[in-house]
Amino acid sequence: QVQLMESGGGLVQAGGSLSLSCATSGSIKNPKSMAWYRQAPGKQRELVAMIDTNRDTTYADSVKGRFTIARDNAWNTVSLQMNSLKPEDTAVYICNRVYATGRAYWGQGTQVTVSS
Repeated sequence: QVQLMESGGGLVQAGGSLSLSCATSGSIKNPKSMAWYRQAPGKQRELVAMIDTNRDTTYADSVKGRFTIARDNAWNTVSLQMNSLKPEDTAVYICNRVYATGRAYWGQGTQVTVSS
């Protein structure tokens, strides 16, 4: 059973930085992509950043230039470096892993709170 475990969330002041990490266990195959999503109270879940097999990346317009997604060669860990954080970045950040079959897995999420 594939499991994703996020870590690194917390409370930070506006303008500060946080680094999130997502560790994968139970998988013997490489995925097609991994991504970070976020969900704020009362809002829909939205894609924050995604990285694929070729290390091509996609970012939400709201985080471009501030966030960086990266992965290790073995697809065991995906990170999200978040700089210049804003109060509107406050949300639960959730790790996602998608295989070529279309099967997707989700982590439980980690809370990020940015104070003004």
